Amino acid sequence: MTAAAEPILAGVGHTMLVLSGKGGVGKSTATVQLALSLRAAGHRVGVLDIDLCGPSIPRMMGIEGMDVLTTPEGKWVPVFVDEEKRLSVISIAFFLESKNDAVIWRGPKKNAMVKQLLTSILWDVDYLIIDTPPGTSDEHISVMENIRSASVLGAVLVTTPQMVAVDDVARELTFCRRTGINILGIIENMSGFVCPTCSECSNILATGGGEQLAVRAKVPFLGRVPIDPNLAHCTEEGLSYLDKFASSPVSQVYHKIIHTLIGKELEDMEVEN
Repeated sequence: MTAAAEPILAGVGHTMLVLSGKGGVGKSTATVQLALSLRAAGHRVGVLDIDLCGPSIPRMMGIEGMDVLTTPEGKWVPVFVDEEKRLSVISIAFFLESKNDAVIWRGPKKNAMVKQLLTSILWDVDYLIIDTPPGTSDEHISVMENIRSASVLGAVLVTTPQMVAVDDVARELTFCRRTGINILGIIENMSGFVCPTCSECSNILATGGGEQLAVRAKVPFLGRVPIDPNLAHCTEEGLSYLDKFASSPVSQVYHKIIHTLIGKELEDMEVEN
């Protein structure tokens, strides 16, 4: 008799993917802020970091170097970020001997690890956010192939305003459509710099590229996130930006994004059911 297949993302209510076609656009930072915003809205949230070659989520959440516990059944227990145990994380970084270790794996080994991360975690969350590597690599294909049986809301695409980044995100958008992943919308990150003294917004990198792509592709534009040095400091130090700067423009944008995402998408799912 053939052994039963391990269930995909057991213990997860709904899943969101965070994708970008280009590195350096703030995808992992966006993942962290989305997770913190969901927690602030009263939900239990998990973050699965499958950026195998550049896992940065543990550092951004202040849990770098933590150990992952294993149940007698061989399941991995996520690392909790808060005392209330409403935000938890699993990352390949927890399984490396040193944070400076390089993951030098060929495709089959990467695919096997992604499959294990999707089936071997003891989740108990309302929402799971999956932080993916840039581009459309083996990890993406493995995730897409394996999560078809799970409850997936869709993908959030992250770009910066300049066209060199927008063009790469356009390719990611095509990838989602070809693999059947619903596109929740586009976030335009690093969109302007708000002066902490006079509150004037200066468009350092450009502006509007992400919104223009959303219009062309006929997908929702979720919002512009300005540059804030306090956000960079918090992610470096593993602090919760949304807790420390709750009234900032960046925090307000992310709270609005979450309200838009879970309000509209859950409403759509109820209509379908």
